[in-house]
Amino acid sequence: MRRNRRRPFDEEKETKKMVIISLSVLVIAVLAFVITFMVYSNFLKKGEQIAGFKGSSITDLGKTNQENSYQEASSSLGKTINEIQEQGTNELSNSSTNVEKIAINTSNIEKQNTNIIKEEKTNQVVNTNTTKAEEKEKKEEKLPDPTFVKPVEGEVVVNFAKDTLVYSNTLQEWITHHGVDMKADKTTVVKASAEGSVKSIKNDPRYGITVVVEHANGFSSVYANLLTAEFVKEGETVKQGQTIGTVGNTATFEIADESHLHFEMLKDNEYIDPMLYIK
Repeated sequence: MRRNRRRPFDEEKETKKMVIISLSVLVIAVLAFVITFMVYSNFLKKGEQIAGFKGSSITDLGKTNQENSYQEASSSLGKTINEIQEQGTNELSNSSTNVEKIAINTSNIEKQNTNIIKEEKTNQVVNTNTTKAEEKEKKEEKLPDPTFVKPVEGEVVVNFAKDTLVYSNTLQEWITHHGVDMKADKTTVVKASAEGSVKSIKNDPRYGITVVVEHANGFSSVYANLLTAEFVKEGETVKQGQTIGTVGNTATFEIADESHLHFEMLKDNEYIDPMLYIK
């Protein structure tokens, strides 16, 4: 009779033991899942460029560990609590090892991406320097000097005298003369000596109505003592032989001379003898 009374008690004890074992398995599985999820979340923040790689790897790892934990929990009801705890510890250790491997792979990928970006930047700098050098070479390619012709057909009555002196009938003294005076009747058409752009049209207090034309390679030509300059405007591009104005007598410094065109030429803002360049 005593043995029959003890059996229900033993069965109840065995049932409680099984319940404890089941709960322990579930707790360990949940802890493993939570730890894996936290590690997964931290690695997601380490780099957006490799987020896809890390996300898929850690997610797969979490799913695998979770599935394995549930499967092993369902088949381990007959194991002791110590065995289950040891198994849970091994699972966490394996999870940490896998995460460390992923971290190492991630670090290697980040280093490779950094090296690629550095190489691309270096190539961009080289290409930029090459482009600048090519542009510089193109700019340094010198165009041929323009060819000049006489702006009016007439005799040169006063020569270029930059380093010597000529006598001025108007001023009654010896002076330098930065251009040449070409004899021509009033209203004679004055033509552009070479192709260029009209830089300015002004009424100079010494040389009267004056037109300045800029040419290639630092050359410029000056047409002074004009009667009119209404045929062109500032900024206009003129061709060689195009009408600039007409001969007049508006230069106060040369008003005592015969009707003529006062013509000057400059190279890089230095006066030069026009007759050396006129063909």
